[in-house]
Amino acid sequence: MTANAPGPLAMRVRQILIDLSVLIAIGVVLGLLAPLGTVGMSVPGRIFYWVVLAVAGYAFYKPVGAIVLRLGPLLALPPLPLWAVAVLIASIPMAALVWVVDAGGSDVRMPTLETAIVHYGLVALVGAVITLMFNLIPATRMTEQAADVPSQTPERPTQEPALATTKRSAQTRFVDRLSPELGSQLIALEMEDHYVRAHTALGSELVLMRMRDAVAELDGLEGEQVHRSWWVARGAVIDVKREGRNVRLLLDNGVEAPVSRANVSVLKERGWI
Repeated sequence: MTANAPGPLAMRVRQILIDLSVLIAIGVVLGLLAPLGTVGMSVPGRIFYWVVLAVAGYAFYKPVGAIVLRLGPLLALPPLPLWAVAVLIASIPMAALVWVVDAGGSDVRMPTLETAIVHYGLVALVGAVITLMFNLIPATRMTEQAADVPSQTPERPTQEPALATTKRSAQTRFVDRLSPELGSQLIALEMEDHYVRAHTALGSELVLMRMRDAVAELDGLEGEQVHRSWWVARGAVIDVKREGRNVRLLLDNGVEAPVSRANVSVLKERGWI
């Protein structure tokens, strides 16, 4: 058991510190390269300039990224358009901040429409590149780390995984990863960023692993992967909610799990809904 495993808050703080460390390193590199018209500044000034903007950008782009990770599964929408919209929205305040900083904080004048569009486009481009790096590179690294670990389940397509149905067993390897105070009655698994949140009858906890690997460790617990971001225990479903074409399962701990449209018919055939 992982009795001394860090809690969700400690894991999130750790992730934030890692992100900020990477951003500071990016700021230092940009300060040395002097892109986008900053060559006239001194080297220390350039480094300070880019580090400040990198850290400030984190405050704008990270929250909208968290919204995308939550909203996508709930609305059963493809992630790429959501990420594009999120970057465009976050780039608005970021572009304004860069404009003010470039003006030295004083005598800030409104740009012309053409200047504003070019300025916003450059900020959005940089924001998109860094957003892609933060959301694709960690996932790739986790995939490479897990490549040497034998999986007990066949490969599933990342776009929409097939349903994984198994029979019930008394204990699972995944439950052994959880803190003892959460018990062994697993209700659902929810993908959050690069973590899996395990919902049990006594609470929830974040585990750093891929959803596919977590499902592979369920060792016969009866349930379905109803969405690429959700696995649900069969006995935990108490109701089904429908809003137009969207279907969600109400679980006995009050959590609602979205069902992907591709899996609705399969769940109907298996008597879930």
